[in-house]
Parts: sequence; structure tokens; C-alpha cells
Amino acid sequence: MEYRIISADDHIDLQWLPKDLWQTRVPARWRERAPKVVDTPDGPYWVCGSDRWDPWGGRKGAAGAQGGRRTAIERGGVLEPGVLRPTTTELRLADMDRDGIDATVMYGPIVPLLISDPELRKVCYRAYNDWLAQFCATAPERLVGVGLIPIDDPTSAAEEVRNLQKIGLRTGMFLAARVELPLWDDAWEPFWEAAAETGIPIGFHLGGGLRTVTFSGPKATNAGNMGVRVSCSTLQMDEPLAAVIFSGALERHPSLRVVLAETGIGWLPYMLERMDDTYRKFLDAEDYWRTHGGLALTMSPTSYCRRQVWATFQTDHAGLRMLDALGDDRVMWASDYPHADATWPESQKAIDDNFKNVPHGSRRRILCDNARQLYGL
Repeated sequence: MEYRIISADDHIDLQWLPKDLWQTRVPARWRERAPKVVDTPDGPYWVCGSDRWDPWGGRKGAAGAQGGRRTAIERGGVLEPGVLRPTTTELRLADMDRDGIDATVMYGPIVPLLISDPELRKVCYRAYNDWLAQFCATAPERLVGVGLIPIDDPTSAAEEVRNLQKIGLRTGMFLAARVELPLWDDAWEPFWEAAAETGIPIGFHLGGGLRTVTFSGPKATNAGNMGVRVSCSTLQMDEPLAAVIFSGALERHPSLRVVLAETGIGWLPYMLERMDDTYRKFLDAEDYWRTHGGLALTMSPTSYCRRQVWATFQTDHAGLRMLDALGDDRVMWASDYPHADATWPESQKAIDDNFKNVPHGSRRRILCDNARQLYGL
């Protein structure tokens, strides 16, 4: 297949999943406790145990959790409650064709994190990934599924990365801003080893990392709260990025590949500058580090990023003006379909607007070649 535009960060959300996904795929002893769709006076909802999650099947009207913004599917005039466009192959491909998108990288739902039982959560991750692999197999040249990776246990994370390779998924989603065990901790080494050995790129996707935001309750829709939640959501990957670099994970594993997904790129040049300056100051304190275990780096943080880190954006004029600092081979465009932030179904207009002053070669790499090479398309 000839690729022209690949969206490197799109989504499969809970509301679009087949309602029997977990009931038919988890072992029998877990089914009573596994997520299921239940009819309520408010319409069909996902329920897990005594917890009610998100509605199922899509609904019209702005969702409060999205700050009054409509989903792309509703804006595009194709929302039909109960019609699972993002997980129905022919409908998803039709939406991609409408937008001029040749292939999509699809990040999954984060709601299974709400399952308190770690064993049930692990089973549900595995069931979702198995379903995802089968869904992608319906159009393997165009659908790239991002498997779910546990964040509460490095050993489980490593096991699931190896499972992703086994079932044929090309990449995995890791909610790096939500980890309780810091990513610089040595305990994560099995995870980094698994990612390096399998060649599975690890997508550090947004989710969590917002210290002052309220996600539920009467103040959740406060304009100040929602403004912080929406506008600051892309800036939560500074700590995970610094952790994976200064812990030496990228130094020890040159084949480990990390994607900063949906983070935008405009903040990265300053972060690289700051990390490089920190590294230089560390080198100036050689005696200190000699007595504190040594430094795990042999080159600048920017050098590791240029070698092993990618980042995605939808619209980012500031970042595209600083491509010389980022490297045009480490940046990937995305539409964010079907989220409220998505450029769909007007991605071509957004691309033309953002890429006005970007050279043709860089444009081609950012819109297509970088993702095609990273995910082996």
C-alpha cells in the first residue's frame, strides 16, 4: 500500500467497544465481576461491579467531561447512538477516507484502570488486547492497534509487552503520568528490557498528571477547572520523559523506543534545553556522583531523544517553528479521531494551515514516513 498521511494518535474509547467484549473474552470465573453494558434509566452504561462507568454507544449533545465540546463524530454529522463507527471496520475506514487518512494508530480506553482488583484488571487488559488484535486483522495495512499495558506492576507490564508481540500488535499504551512507582525506580527494569527485546514502541499517552483538577462532583464543570484540565493536559509528560532518560533506561537499552502521544511538541525544545543544562551541571559535579552511584548517561538528553523518542501533535504552530531543535524525523502528526480535540473531518485544512512554512521533505516525514517506519507499515 502507498501511504501519504498516517494519523499517529487516534482512539478507541469505552463507549465504542462491543458491549460483550469482556463478557465473552475473560475466563468464566471472572465474568460476573467483569465490565458489562447495562440498561439504565439514563440509557445503556458500562458497569463493573457496583461502579457505573461511561455511557455506551455514543450520545448526542456536548459531554460535560469534554468542556462543552462535541465529539468529532457528532461535529461530522455521522453520530448515531448505538452505531459503533470507530470499531466497525468499514465505518472507520470510511471516516478515514473522508479525512484523507491512509492508516491510523489507535490508542485504547483508560477506564479499566478503575478496576480495583489487580488480578481482574490484568485479565481485562488481556481480553481487550486480544479483541484489538482481531479488529486490526480486518484491515492490517490501515489499522494499527495500541495494546493496553498495566502500570501498577513492572513484571505484569513486561509480560503484557511480550504478549502484544505474540498476538501481533505493533505498539502498547502506557499511562506514564499515572504511575505510583516512579519511572526512574530500578524496579521498572523488567519493563524496559521487554520493550527493548520485543521492539514494541511504548506510547506514553496522556492520562492523569493533573494535580489540581477535579474530575467529578459539582465543581467538575467549573470553567476554571475545565480550562486547566483541557489546556494543560498535554504538558504532563515532562516527568516521565526526564525519568526514562536520567534513570539510564535509554542508555542501557538503545533499542527501547518511546512515543510521547498526544502531548504536542511546542514544549519539548525548552524541556530538551533544560535537561541538557541539568546534565552539564551533573557532569561538573563528578566527585559527588562518584560517591552516589555514578551517572547513568554517556551523552546529552537531547541525543537520547533524537535516537529513541518520538512525539505526536494535532495542531502545533509553535512546535513546527522549532523543528531544528526537535528533528523532523522524531515528530508525527495525528488527527485525534474521534475525540473533541480532533481535526477530523477537516484534517486536510488543519494540515495545510499548520504546514504552510514546513519544507516538503519534513512535511512528508511528519505526516507519513516517521510513523510508517516506526510501526513497520
